[in-house]
Amino acid sequence: MTAITDVAAYLAEFDDIPGTRVFTAKRARAGYHLNQFAMSLMKPENRERFKADERAYLDEWPMSEAQKQGLLDRDYNRLLDLGGNVYFLAKVFSTDGLSFVQAVSTMTGMSVEDYQAMMVAGGRSAKGARSIRDKN
Repeated sequence: MTAITDVAAYLAEFDDIPGTRVFTAKRARAGYHLNQFAMSLMKPENRERFKADERAYLDEWPMSEAQKQGLLDRDYNRLLDLGGNVYFLAKVFSTDGLSFVQAVSTMTGMSVEDYQAMMVAGGRSAKGARSIRDKN
């Protein structure tokens, strides 16, 4: 096993995977309060408060304005970029009455039916773009 001598270069490789956001320690730190907010929705009283006035509830959390706006817009891909973890964000999906498949299909630009069919068939093909930088 080879030791990793340039950790920054190693971690930068994760950003070169097309269509994928690897949940790194950096993302975890950036998204800490965002993910804590999402986990708060496990309690019925918090879900009700959020649904009654989303902005007021979000303003109780020390998130960035970009994270708050991403939540208001339900822009899940942006939230992943801002440190959100899809398993924590599932609490938001559920609060909105969406299944995981319904919510995640919005992140792919595919219909629910097409996304579900792709996943039942084994997921995305490993063929195709394997690198953003190299476009192959």
